[in-house]
Amino acid sequence: MGAAMLETLERETGGPVRASLVWMHGLGADAEDFADLPELLGLGPGVRCVLPRAPVRPVTLNGGVPMRAWFDIRGLGPDFPEDETGIRASAREIAALLERERERGSTRLAVGGFSQGGALALHVGVRAARRLAGVVGLSTWLPLGERAAAEITAGGRASPVWMGHGTDDEVVRLEWAERSRDRLRAIGCDVTWRVYPVGHAVAAEELSELGAWLSGRLGAFHAPGY
Repeated sequence: MGAAMLETLERETGGPVRASLVWMHGLGADAEDFADLPELLGLGPGVRCVLPRAPVRPVTLNGGVPMRAWFDIRGLGPDFPEDETGIRASAREIAALLERERERGSTRLAVGGFSQGGALALHVGVRAARRLAGVVGLSTWLPLGERAAAEITAGGRASPVWMGHGTDDEVVRLEWAERSRDRLRAIGCDVTWRVYPVGHAVAAEELSELGAWLSGRLGAFHAPGY
């Protein structure tokens, strides 16, 4: 497909692969942080989890220190300018991974992530060329939200969204996520919204509920502890 794709870690749940989940890690993290995602979500056989690694780049928020990041973050909150160039470049990379999974035979595709990775997932989902089985954003926000209404595709509007957030999130404040949820709903997205009594983290109950939701859309038997 031309240029080299992102480096990825892959985990399969056994049996012929029928569905794929492309999942992005957060700022400064790595694909290995979600290496046990199939077990955490309780995904049954037939699913491939593709875990890409973000490029290493300087991040303004962290004093310009290079780290794995999907795009630069200049500050937390809606008052800071966004790295539109970086967001769109990473979105193209994730869209290419989704298309590769389609070419590998997956008939149901989902995209998701945590924090900055979740932001990228929501951005990609809104602009999906074809309907996705699911779009997941955990502890995150919708980047370039003011462009979403003009750029949403028919595939994006038809792709169900699941957002989960901690009530005590000290990094991505709950009200920022609520604003993104409301914006997605306003442009026609079907958003399932859940909150949990945690900070900037993923709750065990969240993983269980998300696993059941995703399994139904990926056509995978849900077996917590699989």
